[in-house]
Amino acid sequence: MGVPGILLEVRGKTLRSHSGEVSFPGGRVDATDPSYLDAALRETHEELGIGAQNIEILGQIGPPEVNLRGNMVVHPFVGFVHAGPSRFDHNMADVDDEPLPSSLTSPARLRASLFRGNRPYWAIGVQDLVPNGMPNPALIEDLPKQQESHSLDDSEIGVGKYGNLEVWGLTGWYLYLLMKRLRLYR
Repeated sequence: MGVPGILLEVRGKTLRSHSGEVSFPGGRVDATDPSYLDAALRETHEELGIGAQNIEILGQIGPPEVNLRGNMVVHPFVGFVHAGPSRFDHNMADVDDEPLPSSLTSPARLRASLFRGNRPYWAIGVQDLVPNGMPNPALIEDLPKQQESHSLDDSEIGVGKYGNLEVWGLTGWYLYLLMKRLRLYR
């Protein structure tokens, strides 16, 4: 309590896309969403039960990026979650609030990776930080493993390298940009 952290979730294994992966909350814009920010706040409430009234938006982490499948543009917002009555109302996702900076800057957790084949960043191992030891072996068998290749292929889809739970791909890229902005990464 009182220590800044990064809020990440492990997506449910029954979801159609990115199941079992570590991500920030978020998703598609609905017709009822007036803006990308409103969509992000709605999705955060739906996924984690955190109401918009408890989130102070600080800005965007970086520029929008097209997802690997090319069917969505991701607009990454960053905010501060204030404790309140709606915080974590739902038990819909495994949620981890990682303290900064030690958990996400430890050299033992960092693995050099390339985003979209040409932008270096750190993928972060989080297997031991996630409640219940997710993902379980059955889930890992059902998901594609990350390839050694750093080209625009399936290397950014599925669980992390060697079936380990990692913050990587688009989530890893945006976390890297945030950590650089906070001067926790060089």
